Amino acid sequence: MSENTTQLVVIGGGPGGYAAAFYAADMGMNVTLVDREKNPGGVCLYRGCIPSKALLHVAKLIRETKESAEWGIAFSEPKIDIDKLRAWKDSVVAKMTGGLGTLSKQRKITFIQGHATFVDTHTLGITTDEGEQTLRFEHAIIATGSRPTRIPGLSIDSPRVMDSTAALALQDIPASLLVIGGGYIGLELGSVYSALGSAVTVVEMMPSLLPGADKDLVTALSKELKKHLHKIYLNTRVASLRETEAGIEVTLEGDKVDEAVQTFDKVLIAVGRTPNNSGFGLENTGIAVDEKGFVPVDGKLQTAVPHIYAIGDIAGEPMLAHKASHEARVAVDAILGKKVAFEPNAIPAVVFTDPEVAWCGLTENEAKLQGRAVEVARFPWAASGRATTLGRSDGVTKLIIDPETQRVLGVGIAGPGAGELISEGVLAVEMAALASDVALSIHPHPTLAETVMEAAEVYYGHSTHVYRPKKK
Repeated sequence: MSENTTQLVVIGGGPGGYAAAFYAADMGMNVTLVDREKNPGGVCLYRGCIPSKALLHVAKLIRETKESAEWGIAFSEPKIDIDKLRAWKDSVVAKMTGGLGTLSKQRKITFIQGHATFVDTHTLGITTDEGEQTLRFEHAIIATGSRPTRIPGLSIDSPRVMDSTAALALQDIPASLLVIGGGYIGLELGSVYSALGSAVTVVEMMPSLLPGADKDLVTALSKELKKHLHKIYLNTRVASLRETEAGIEVTLEGDKVDEAVQTFDKVLIAVGRTPNNSGFGLENTGIAVDEKGFVPVDGKLQTAVPHIYAIGDIAGEPMLAHKASHEARVAVDAILGKKVAFEPNAIPAVVFTDPEVAWCGLTENEAKLQGRAVEVARFPWAASGRATTLGRSDGVTKLIIDPETQRVLGVGIAGPGAGELISEGVLAVEMAALASDVALSIHPHPTLAETVMEAAEVYYGHSTHVYRPKKK
């Protein structure tokens, strides 16, 4: 068994792990990155963010060809070559992960494809195809990510019952698909399969889709989803799943369910993700997990063992790739002795459905729960020239504003491109911008970004395209 040493070892090659390894190498550290895949990328690039967005782009294209009939441009029904589509999706993944492999080599990072296990607080045992090796380290960053959550009693062993990983493999296009979970994963993947031809039914236990998101943003999405999905059941739970010759027999419990027992060709379970907190010897370090399965960390991302850090999904919510990437830099800077802390005011959330839904900073729901006084300024996209030219006037842009200071505390957007537009909101919240700062910043016309400026103008009662006088 060979033994090596490293200044920093990063366990997990996802957006948190590879960002940490790359930044540390850029800062002159000797870095080892350990991951099970051939190249860095993690769940996001291999089985999450990237392949799902590739397929969502295809779904959007299919829908636009149908919508264009209203403008006098008619296309025939699309002919879907699923093998070619799958190959294209896989090529996107291969290109990006291969690029990360090249960047890793350029930075002279020691990349080990294998499974790492803590032997003690300064030693890793690594299992590779070539055998076992031991790695001694000064510092470690745990970036082990997460996996799809399984529901006891419902996650039956059948190829007809999928998690998000299996759904993204795109083995076929089922005639009927039940999506259990009305969160962002379920709605994104449900949208893909619906566009490809499946009759998609969504079941959500809560009274609204996207639980936690503001109602007005969800309303814009729900109206559009109802046009494309077969059915949406809210306040409904799945009592049981049973495989039969005809498919998966599902028993539903809810007031608005028209048939308690229904059969689907396939079922997708998309009820969230669970942190990967076991199987790598965490118990050998003295680091415990909390009641939710996360590794507790401080503002520097340090665990209970000061020279071991944790970032990304394993370190707590929100479980988002961009949050992990920023935590990576904080952890590395802390290791380098810099005075840093991970204290963002706005971590953006984006649901890449059609329309997209995005928000950052304080939400209206959170303000109510906190009993915090805020003012909400909304600009409807029906008044946007650019949205009208796109045939998409169903969106909305909103600002959450402190009534005393007029500071922008949060931003919410529903509509095409919301994921791109929300970055302006993040900057406004992080820079403690006032509503007047946003209103006085000249935005190009006609653009969807202009709706952010006009929402600020609505707050003052003088939006050019919406007559909504300020209450005295």
